[in-house]
Amino acid sequence: MNEESRVPFETQPTGLETAPAPLESRPPREVSLFWRTFFLLAMLLLGCIVAWLQTFRALEFEPRVLQSAQQLASLVNLSRAALVHSDSIARVSLVKTLADEESVRIAPREPTDQYRLYDTDSLSRSVSERLSARLGPGTVVAREVNGTPGLWIGFSIDGDPYWLLTDPSRLGLVAGTTWLIWLGTALVLSLTGAALIARLINRPLKNLSFAASRLREGDFNASQLSEAVATSEIREVNIGVNRMAQRLSKIEQDRALMLAGISHDLRTPLARLRLETEMSVGDPQAREHMAADIEQVNAIIDKFLDYARPDHLEPERVSLNQVIEAATFPASHDPNTSVTTSIPPDTIVMGDATELQRVFANLVENAQRYGRDPVTGVARIDIAAKAKDDWVLIKLRDHGTGVSPEMLTQLTQPFFRGDASRSSATGTGLGLAIVERAITRMGGRFALANSSTGGLAAHIKLPRAKA
Repeated sequence: MNEESRVPFETQPTGLETAPAPLESRPPREVSLFWRTFFLLAMLLLGCIVAWLQTFRALEFEPRVLQSAQQLASLVNLSRAALVHSDSIARVSLVKTLADEESVRIAPREPTDQYRLYDTDSLSRSVSERLSARLGPGTVVAREVNGTPGLWIGFSIDGDPYWLLTDPSRLGLVAGTTWLIWLGTALVLSLTGAALIARLINRPLKNLSFAASRLREGDFNASQLSEAVATSEIREVNIGVNRMAQRLSKIEQDRALMLAGISHDLRTPLARLRLETEMSVGDPQAREHMAADIEQVNAIIDKFLDYARPDHLEPERVSLNQVIEAATFPASHDPNTSVTTSIPPDTIVMGDATELQRVFANLVENAQRYGRDPVTGVARIDIAAKAKDDWVLIKLRDHGTGVSPEMLTQLTQPFFRGDASRSSATGTGLGLAIVERAITRMGGRFALANSSTGGLAAHIKLPRAKA
């Protein structure tokens, strides 16, 4: 093989000369359904708030212009009429009263007065135009006269020009800070409501996702959903999932019971056949072949039982060194098998000791059957492991001929047999399927990869036990 499967981790020692298999699959960047719903609702509500504020301000502008112009014009006309129809003594008292009570000051307008027109924004310009239309063409609206700021209105009384100074707050829309306060309050309430609505919408989907994950792991009891929800569509989905979980649980129980019953019923006649073979067959060679066939049938029955084991396991602390030593012990006494291990001492993983021993026994057996060196005929098996973060990475490789890349993903399928180069021995086709199921039950990952120097490597990722 010229190309190797690539994965984001390496195991030691480098003498294994295999590239790691794809145990890690990095999902694309994505946003959860809750946040997507929240952002969409928030954008919708924010757009509605901004549109409402703009509409309200637009509807407020024209009435405020008319109202302000009318009030200012009335103030000027009343002041003009009061000054015209009062005598000189009463006029002084009137001017003082207007200044004290209404904050309106009237002063003669001199030709040398310096003023700045009140045209800072569209509102002030509109009010100035309407005041000029109501009070006459000689009307002047200023925001500062001789350095004194305020709302100055220039008018005439019997041809004499005057200034009327009043409070500028009589003219103006709602302050910007008021709008910001209202906008901030509406935004906070809208975002809170969006979060609550998104959570309410996504809660059934989150429960369904959890139930599906437990159902996938074979934990049928934990996958039950509430059938008393108020929403009819969600209630129907929950009922359907619960019925499916019950049916799958029943099927799984029937499958395990059937396999166990068949295996039990087959072992009894096999035992009688073995006894009759030993007693009635005179030819030693024929007796030996018949006994081997019976043992092979027994081994096949064991494989079926291993494959039918329950999916749910309670992980515990397991010494990887002891498990691999026990699994490789029979192979170490085979003259046609060479096993080399490189495992740090006291490597502890989370799993099931019996299942792990069965896993490595199956892998070693698979390497002995299909991974023999094509030149020497010896099955050379290398096992290495190392700890990385919260995981223990394990690699077991042989030095055989390997398999074609398109078959790598099919080797773990039940009853699948590889090509002729790896099928010289008999078997059930369940060994690697049993390995993958067992590793998955223990919360790990399993994958296969070819080596550039020949041979097949099994990569295992198991949870590391905390100290």
